[in-house]
Amino acid sequence: MTCEPAEPLRLDYLIRAGTIHPMTGETYHSVGVRGPEIVAVSADVDGLDDLAGVGTVVVDAGDLTLLPAFADSHEHLMEASRNTLLVPVDQARSVAEFTGMITDAARNVAPGKWILTSIAWHESNLAENRLPTLAELDAAAPDNPVLARRGGHLAVVNSAALRAAGIGADTPDPPGGKIGRLADGSRDGVLEARAVYQVAAFAPGPSRAELAGALGTTSAAYAALGVGTIREAMINLDELLAYQDARDRDLLRVRARLMLRVGSELTEDAAIALIDGLGARSGFGDDWLRIWGLKLVLDGGAEGAALEQPYANDPGNSGHLDWDPAVMTRVCAEAAGRGWRIGTHAVGDRALRTLLDVYEAVAAQVGPLPPWTLVIEHGMLSDAGLRDRAVRGGFNVTVQHPVLWNMASEMLVTWGPERTSRVTPLDQWLAVGADLAAGTDIVRPFNPMTNVWGMVTRATKSAGVQGPEHAISVGTALELYTVGTAALNHEQDRLGSITPGKLADLVGYPVDPLAADPDDLAELTPAFTMAGGQVTHDPDKRLAK
Repeated sequence: MTCEPAEPLRLDYLIRAGTIHPMTGETYHSVGVRGPEIVAVSADVDGLDDLAGVGTVVVDAGDLTLLPAFADSHEHLMEASRNTLLVPVDQARSVAEFTGMITDAARNVAPGKWILTSIAWHESNLAENRLPTLAELDAAAPDNPVLARRGGHLAVVNSAALRAAGIGADTPDPPGGKIGRLADGSRDGVLEARAVYQVAAFAPGPSRAELAGALGTTSAAYAALGVGTIREAMINLDELLAYQDARDRDLLRVRARLMLRVGSELTEDAAIALIDGLGARSGFGDDWLRIWGLKLVLDGGAEGAALEQPYANDPGNSGHLDWDPAVMTRVCAEAAGRGWRIGTHAVGDRALRTLLDVYEAVAAQVGPLPPWTLVIEHGMLSDAGLRDRAVRGGFNVTVQHPVLWNMASEMLVTWGPERTSRVTPLDQWLAVGADLAAGTDIVRPFNPMTNVWGMVTRATKSAGVQGPEHAISVGTALELYTVGTAALNHEQDRLGSITPGKLADLVGYPVDPLAADPDDLAELTPAFTMAGGQVTHDPDKRLAK
């Protein structure tokens, strides 16, 4: 079978591949690209040869399998980019190395200047498998405030940072947050959830120009792993400007679909004023940089998720909700009525139940909404009733196995083995007809094929296999990571499959992922990546003109 355009044309690229999986059910062996788009495909390896001209780059790639480039449904490209400008404690393998990096940074700055670390670290990467203590951070940098965020929901700080943020022995915990204490009542330097942002507000970060440059470097690292699109999981308005700068300077090497933060620390009136004052709505932008919608956070992560039953290691704690549900309902209704899509972070089962209450009320007030308008981000802990409610309400879900891969050891402690084994049960969501889109949420360039391997095996970094009964097939995982995210982004007519008329976002692999042993996928990396007909990764110059 050959599918060609009606009028003669000359291709910019003719790629003859061993196998092309377009994610539409067929199999092709050649694809033609002109400008930013796919213009022809053929089941015959030489089926498009007549469309090649003098300027056509003919790529004989019989050793490669082509897929649509991956589209990450939930990743923090801005934070990953900022990490490259901060102290790289994610490279530390012991507490001594961690604090040594901070000591080195303190030597190079004036007393009183903040020291900020990469947020991509985790204590499971340290030999001691624990957080650095306040005393250790005090010793590392006694004259400088230190803020070491770990992901989006936890940080460790030193005494200077607490003083700079005005936090003393009697400072109360903020709503939806926790400022940690030792058994004697003194501060232990651990911040959870909203307390992280309470301190971070005092810590100046990189400049807008620095962030724009870092977006270019970091987006290239994602492209090198086969990523074509990232749905940016949360930015503020200043960071939006940095994205625009990166776009204007032609630095972006992946498409970005932006989510703008609406913080729970705002009053209802302030949140609505923020939304009303944006002067735009979901979908504004171009094929490279587009506003997806708004981002709300309802609970925490492994430490602060709102659970129906107490934490396994803390029977008096069931996590926290960041929003008052009634306030959140009114804010979301205002946003949806103005044409905004909304994605809400909800990890725990109590948070998911509360979010469904909110979304159901919004839908009843605003009326029918298109699919992928009211979106559940994560939904890690669920039961059959919650999954059925989500599907009935038309509330779709972004899913991220890498969070389980990265944090299973911690979840086993905080949530216990039973709950950990049923984190993100993709098979059960799919069985009830849920629409899912796959992503990472790992805050650093993460190999999509490692994610696919994880969805297929339920394997984790350091806690073995968790809930193997919830594994899905390689083909399904690839669909969630391509077609699924295209639907999430309302771009199924432009992205997600290798189809004439769609944007030429392609990735080539030296083995066929659909035929390979799943255990061979974990370390599989691409030979090239293309986005919109532009080569974004090609170390061996397979696509060189």
